[in-house]
Amino acid sequence: MEAAVFFTFYGLDILNKGKNHNLKVPPLGNPAMPVPVPNIIGVLPGMTAMATKMMNDWMRAQNVPTIVELLDAAKESGVRLIACQMTMDVMGTKKEDLIDGVELGGAAMFLDYAADSQINMFI
Repeated sequence: MEAAVFFTFYGLDILNKGKNHNLKVPPLGNPAMPVPVPNIIGVLPGMTAMATKMMNDWMRAQNVPTIVELLDAAKESGVRLIACQMTMDVMGTKKEDLIDGVELGGAAMFLDYAADSQINMFI
């Protein structure tokens, strides 16, 4: 089955070879936190580091591959990784900043791809 993933704004950090080894999990206002964290706690110094360590420990305990390993597996499986060109321009990201094998395109290009797809997931 053909698959593509469109990366925009901070999602570009996942494709950025200088950042994707050290992504952070900010707890402040993050509805994805597995344990509800009141916003007041999320603003305390060190909470991002603590949340990141906690998430990394959970993933490691379940033998979940790292982001880099998941990207490698996706590329080996033929998944198209598409970086939003407009967002790259806005955020000052250059093609050289990204991992090998990433396509550049805009939202219109991805929507054209998605319109011809049988399954689309938007999260």
